[in-house]
Amino acid sequence: MAVKKTARGVPDSYLDLIRTFPLVHIRDEAGLDKAREVVERLLADDLDEGARDYLDVLTDLVEAYEDRHVPIPDASEGEVLRELMRANGLKQTPLAKATRIPQSTISAVLTGSRTLTRENVEKLAKFFNVSPAVFLKA
Repeated sequence: MAVKKTARGVPDSYLDLIRTFPLVHIRDEAGLDKAREVVERLLADDLDEGARDYLDVLTDLVEAYEDRHVPIPDASEGEVLRELMRANGLKQTPLAKATRIPQSTISAVLTGSRTLTRENVEKLAKFFNVSPAVFLKA
């Protein structure tokens, strides 16, 4: 099925969406909330070319606002390690055996009572196939 386009080659669905929610810079939290609602609604639909293009631009606008106004706090080493373990379905003992890092060290890092050594960061980064930088605060 062909997508209906205007004389300038822009899909009608794109223009319909712009009439409903114009693509302008997001200036405040209320605008961000409205933009997120539109994004969520579009993600739930089967989109044609015009709607996909509109969603791409709207997503860029949301991201630009969030980058400037919605800080993401740094995660601690323990939080990063806990998430990597969760995502990979690992418990402390199997991780300790696989990395040759004592289980007591892993436990202490997870509770925040100890920090990782450079050697441990390198072992974990290699094991999880991530950059060592994921364990470092910005």
